[in-house]
Amino acid sequence: QVQLVESGGGLAQPGGSLRLSCAASGFTYKTYAMSWARQAPGKGLEWVAGIYEDDHGTYYADSVKGRFTISRDNAKNTLYLQMSSLHTEDTAIYYCARWNGGSLDYWATGTQATVSS
Repeated sequence: QVQLVESGGGLAQPGGSLRLSCAASGFTYKTYAMSWARQAPGKGLEWVAGIYEDDHGTYYADSVKGRFTISRDNAKNTLYLQMSSLHTEDTAIYYCARWNGGSLDYWATGTQATVSS
């Protein structure tokens, strides 16, 4: 079965950085596009970034563009989100998810990232 397991969450100061990882198994990872989304306290889900499965083209929400970088290592079946120049507003639970061509059909359970001084 499909499994997505996140790691790398934790505490950072404003202006600092965190790198999130998502280990995938149970499917042919290299053939799927992947995404990151987040949910801040008291708010709904926000799509953050996506990466294509073939040419590794990337797309970002305006709120994180220029600060976050999504990448993948297909040999390791792993997705990454490098978060830099962090704001307190980036505090959220972050989720990686699989794109099946029409929807995000599998989601990780989420990892907490907290930005505070």
